[in-house]
Amino acid sequence: MSTFSTTTPPVVLDALKAKHRAIWASGNYPAVVRELVGPLGPVLVQAAGIGEGDRVLDVAAGSGNAAIPAAGRGAHVIASDLTPELFDAGREDARHQGVQLQWEQADAEALPYSDQEFDATISALGVMFAPHHQDAADELVRVTRTGGRIGLLSWTPSGFIGRMFATMKPYLPTPPPGVQPPPLWGDPDHVQSLLGDRVDDVEWFTDTLRVDRFGAAEEFRAFFKQNYGPTIAAYKNLADQSERAKELDDALDDLTRKHLTDGVMTWEYLVLTARRA
Repeated sequence: MSTFSTTTPPVVLDALKAKHRAIWASGNYPAVVRELVGPLGPVLVQAAGIGEGDRVLDVAAGSGNAAIPAAGRGAHVIASDLTPELFDAGREDARHQGVQLQWEQADAEALPYSDQEFDATISALGVMFAPHHQDAADELVRVTRTGGRIGLLSWTPSGFIGRMFATMKPYLPTPPPGVQPPPLWGDPDHVQSLLGDRVDDVEWFTDTLRVDRFGAAEEFRAFFKQNYGPTIAAYKNLADQSERAKELDDALDDLTRKHLTDGVMTWEYLVLTARRA
């Protein structure tokens, strides 16, 4: 168990953050991790060069997709997230894998940690959902020590999940001013503009996750409507609009069919790493 962090203060949420917490607490995101995106955590940990003894913060860690494999390498890890409802599943997964780490509620845009506290700050499919991108990027840099690593893994705008968010956008409530789309974190130019000259040694690559969980578009849609918070939120917004809900059904099915071949899909993601200057 890590001993480098003190107990964090309670997180006070405004209405927007409370809504985000409720979205990710709905459904069953740990099932999405276990059945679909689990392999991506180790990809990020490898790219960020996490090693034994490193002090690591996983921002928007969810149920520990990246935090748990980082701890498995001997790092001292804090898994932080706005939605502590996800931690129980993460603790169970960590116990099964025989690793220890800390789980702490924290807002990615106002992290309760000291300047330059961590050797590495990482986020796999997490910080991309913070509503104010610059605020979140500023915090990633602030808590990372000089010479420390920042590692991010995000869905790309042009990949399947990025296109799914674009498909759902017309069916979601209009976001407040200043809120930016999550898949922008999958654009390396956008991320580098957020981090600016506070980092160097920036490296990035795109790759795809092979998904063979779904035999038909309707099966994908049913799984995401049941388990994935943003999809649940889109349909909740259409609770009294059956025709619009059917439109979204058809739009998601059409998109999925374009990306599903013989029971296999490929979901594109970006991995970007940098050093704090």
